[in-house]
Amino acid sequence: MGNVHEIDHPLIRHSLTRLRDVSTPPQEFRAIVGRLTGLLAYEAMRDLAVESVPVQTPLQQATGSRLTDRIGIVPILRAGLGMAESLLQMIPSAEVWHLGFYRDESTLQPVVYYNKLPQAQPVEVGILVDPMLATGGSGVAAVNALREWGVPRIKFLAILAAPEGIRVVQDLLPEIQIYVCDIDEQLNDHGYIVPGLGDAGDRMFNTCH
Repeated sequence: MGNVHEIDHPLIRHSLTRLRDVSTPPQEFRAIVGRLTGLLAYEAMRDLAVESVPVQTPLQQATGSRLTDRIGIVPILRAGLGMAESLLQMIPSAEVWHLGFYRDESTLQPVVYYNKLPQAQPVEVGILVDPMLATGGSGVAAVNALREWGVPRIKFLAILAAPEGIRVVQDLLPEIQIYVCDIDEQLNDHGYIVPGLGDAGDRMFNTCH
């Protein structure tokens, strides 16, 4: 599927099953999102640029590697926050910038309410994170915001995606690398991924009613 990477791994399938379960409590849900994000990042970051550096071990000098790109982690609020912390633990030197969208329930189109991307020099690699790539509207809007900032390489990490959302992003932004744990069946009439896992933000932050 071109730049779309569905990561098939026993650890992902196991964790994703628990994540889907309606009985999984918020604290466990958050922990699983973090673990799945780490597994996604392992695959997505294979092509990051590094340079050779000397390192003194307890026995002798050796040659190691150091990341050279400026990396920006960009969670799409609010659910993306649950993925950002896991990425920051893996890449402590990364910067974190936030984009906020809400979905108009009548049109299913994204509406921006928060954008604090700086005017300064953009990062070399932007990592967009959102647990759900559903209609693709927020994803496209977020990618366009990073492109306007001047980010040359953009990766999108999601836990679940719908085929409709992937098609939207691919049709409009074919150069964007998308990494997902699973591609589900479809969207329902309300724009939710089916079978999905419900509202990721509500389940993550215990705001289900």
